[in-house]
Amino acid sequence: MKVLIGTTNSSKVKRFKSLLSNYDIDFCTLDDLNIKGEPIETGRDPKENAIIKAEYYGEYFDLVICNDTGLYLEELSLSDKRQPGLKVRTPNNCERLDDNQMIEYYSNLVTELGGRVSAFYLDGIAIYNKGNVYSYIEDIEYAKRSSFYIINKPSDIRYPGWPLDSLSINKKTMRYFVDEDTEKEINENIIVDEYRARLVTFLENSLGLK
Repeated sequence: MKVLIGTTNSSKVKRFKSLLSNYDIDFCTLDDLNIKGEPIETGRDPKENAIIKAEYYGEYFDLVICNDTGLYLEELSLSDKRQPGLKVRTPNNCERLDDNQMIEYYSNLVTELGGRVSAFYLDGIAIYNKGNVYSYIEDIEYAKRSSFYIINKPSDIRYPGWPLDSLSINKKTMRYFVDEDTEKEINENIIVDEYRARLVTFLENSLGLK
C-alpha cells in the first residue's frame, strides 16, 4: 500500500510512520511527488483544516493522510489576539515564521506572560481514501489533560518542523520535549496512551487496514 502524507514537515512524516509501523506501507510526501500547490486553509478548527488539505491532495493521490494542529495557551483567552490557535506559524497574522523565528517569537511572548505558560495542542486528522474523507479530532477537555509548559528559555536541541519542542517542558518530568527518551516517537509527549490508541484505530479503519 502506498500512502501520501500531505506535508513537507519531516517530523509529521516520522510521526505517522511510527503510528503505523506495524503495517507494510510505502509512505511518500509532497516533495516526493513534486506537489507545490497548497490549499487555502479556511477551517474553524484543526479538523476542518485537515479535511480541506485531504480533499485538496486527494486530487493527486488515492490515499492521503493530512494533519492540522492548533496551539492554545491557557493563560490567554480564546479572543486574545496573541492566542496562536490555528495560526501557530503566523501568530497575530504576521508573515509565516521559520523554525528559528518561531522560537524567538514564542520566547518573547512567554516572557511577556511571566516566563512560563501552560499550553496544549488540539490535533485534527483527515484521511482521503479513494473519494471518501474521514476525520478525527480529540475532545478539547481531554487535550487539556495533556497540557505542558512553554518557557522562555529554549533548549539547544532542535527538531526540524517542530521548533516549539525546544521550548516545551513535560509537566511530569520537567524536561524539555527534545530531551525526552530519543527511542520514543518524536511527539510521544503529546500522543499519550489512550489518545494514541484511538488515533491508531482511526487511521487503521480509515485507510482500510482492518
